[in-house]
Parts: sequence; structure tokens; C-alpha cells
Amino acid sequence: MDCNKFYASVECLHNPEIRNKPVAVAGKREDRHGIILTKNEIASACGVKTAEPIWQAMQKCPDLVIVEPHFPLYVRFSNMAREIYKDYSQYIEPFGLDENWIDVTGSRKSAEEIAYEIKERVKFELGITVSVGVSWNKIFAKFGSDYKKPDAVTVINRENYKRIVWESPVGDLLFVGRATTAKLNGYGIYTVGDLAAADKSFLHSVFGKNGYVMSDFANGLDTSPVSHVDDEQAIKSVGNSTTTPRDLKDNDDVKTVLTVLAESVARRMREQGVKGRTVCISVRDNKLQSFTRQTRLKTHTDISSEIIAAAMQLFINNYNWANPIRSVGVSVTDFGEDFMQFDFGKTVERHEKQEKIEHAVDDIRRRFGSFAVQRASVLTDRGLSSFNPHDDHTIHPVGYFKEWKGI
Repeated sequence: MDCNKFYASVECLHNPEIRNKPVAVAGKREDRHGIILTKNEIASACGVKTAEPIWQAMQKCPDLVIVEPHFPLYVRFSNMAREIYKDYSQYIEPFGLDENWIDVTGSRKSAEEIAYEIKERVKFELGITVSVGVSWNKIFAKFGSDYKKPDAVTVINRENYKRIVWESPVGDLLFVGRATTAKLNGYGIYTVGDLAAADKSFLHSVFGKNGYVMSDFANGLDTSPVSHVDDEQAIKSVGNSTTTPRDLKDNDDVKTVLTVLAESVARRMREQGVKGRTVCISVRDNKLQSFTRQTRLKTHTDISSEIIAAAMQLFINNYNWANPIRSVGVSVTDFGEDFMQFDFGKTVERHEKQEKIEHAVDDIRRRFGSFAVQRASVLTDRGLSSFNPHDDHTIHPVGYFKEWKGI
């Protein structure tokens, strides 16, 4: 199930005055988050594309109405859609806010009948449309939901998948991104059928274990089950990133932004009751060149000062300032718990004291807002530190793979 132009559809539903105009949901232009997140069908007809800058979209469509995202509203509609899905199955697995896999095996009605029934119910009860893909595996079902839009049902079965899936561009397959597509094209693999016919050993030699995954996906061999609605996905990492309001030009700029991000990450970890041992940073410069680096700490932690120190050291060790920086991110993974050994340096005592301080700060921020208590170091440049990654963070549930990492 894929809610069509989800954010834009919900905005148009709640704002009738813009319903018949070209509409795009995007971030604030002044904060440089000016990227089109989604757009309605009218804007699409004007050539507006997802992920392009606002200024570029406005050149194509001067009358384009730009609406800032309202994520709590989208979450509410996402939950209402899932309540409809629950009338047909308890095996429902979200893929972002606007998409869900549903396993209707064993239902009295056929999967195609259920797909059409859900499609009409969502339209009537919520006022938005969905596209539905019906297949025997999650990858082809997802492919079908993208195949015809909006307000459509596509059935991909064992008789027609070679005609529908295999004849499509390889980049249409789930998790085959732009860079992977370009690499596949370089080896003469242009369609999903080409990928399905490619030698597995060759794909592995080029893409590692992901080569095997892509081959299985192209051949419809995905056997991963749809999760039950009550299943909680294990948290594997906690992270935040941001595109900065101006280019970062020195280490002080980077430390200001990393501090805000790391404090959000640490706070979210404490809320989830997890501690991590591996700190990772991602950096992208203003030439759109990017890299990630990670380091392993001596012990598991959820203390922001320790995450900040590790992230900053990673940055200093790995960036030579060839170009100013446009965006940075911090994440923590490798969750677990340590029994710390007492020593003469009172390491454990200092650690426990810092934990108590950060929990106290959490309590204050919950009561009076995220800006109620801040480090003095971030107040030197309010232009860089005034964002709020903790409250603005929207969780897109369910990483797809249990044992594989995404392509």
C-alpha cells in the first residue's frame, strides 16, 4: 500500500483553497532545507520533481505553492490508514509513513479483491488515494505499488512478472539506488531482466554480498515475512543529521553543529533505554562530496559529551578542509551494556555523575522545551545552533533487512 503524494495530498485535504493549485511540500528556503519533499499531481504535470531545489521547481512552475511539512498531521493520517489495513490482516509492516506491506494469506477474499476494497475505503474514509501492488513477495508488491499511480492496483504474479518487472529499468527495483544503477549500466545491465540473468558470482565480485541480494530480488526470490503489527523492530542505530543554514568553514562551526546533533542522539538513546559503543559521522561538502567514518569507544555510553568528543575527533582526523561543509550527521550503534571497573581515577564515579546530570537536563527539557537548557558553547552562533533535531526528528520505521544492509 502506497499513499499517493502523501504529504501533499494531506495538505491539500486540509487546505481546500490550494487543492486545485500546483502544491509542493518543502523545507524552509531560508534554512537551506529548500528541497521538494513531495508534490501533488498538478505540480507533477508542470515538471516539478521530488528532491530538486525549490528555486529549480519555481522556474518550471512559477505559481507553485510551497507548504512547510506538518509531520504530526502526516503521522495521524498514517495511523488512520493502518487502522483500515488492520481490518484485513494483523501482519502489517510499515515502510516509512506512507507505505505498508500487508500479508493477506489465508483470507476469504482474494488479494486483488482486498486491494481494491482497501483502495476505495482509504479514498472514502480518509480523502486521499493509494496505489497497491499485489504479489507473492514484498519486493514485487512494492514494485507493483509504484508501477501505476495514482489510485491504482497492479497485480504481479508468476505468469506476468517477466513482462512487467523484467522489462522495466533496473533502477525501478527496490534498494537499487542511483549510484548502483549507474554502475550496473556500466556493465551493460539496464533492465531488471538483465540483472536477473546476470551471473551471481560476477555480481558478488562487483557489489559484494549486495550482489546476491539484488539477484534474488530481480528473480522474485525474496522470502522475508511481513512483520506482525505487535512486533517491535530492534533498534540498531540512533542518529540525526542536518543541512546547515550556511556553509561550515572551520572546526568551531562543525563543533557547534555536532554538539546539537550529539545531544539529540544521546537524549533519544536515553529515551529508548540503549547505550552504544560505535560513533559514526557523515560529512558532505558544498561540492556534494561525502564520506562517513566511525570509531569504537572503550565502553557503551549514552552521554552526550562522550559522543561529542568522539565525533569531533573523528572529524579532525579525517577532514582537510578542501571545501566548506554543507551537511553533517552523527549516529551511534553497537548497542549493549558494560560493567565498568572502579579505578583510582574515579572514572566510574565521574561517569555516573554525568549520567545523573544529563537525565536531570532531560527532565527540564521535557517540561520546558528543548531550548530550556543549552551548552554555553552553542550560544556563540545561534544561527548554527537554533535547530531542534530531537523534536523535529521523524522516525521512518522498519529498516527492511534483518541480515543485509541496504544498497
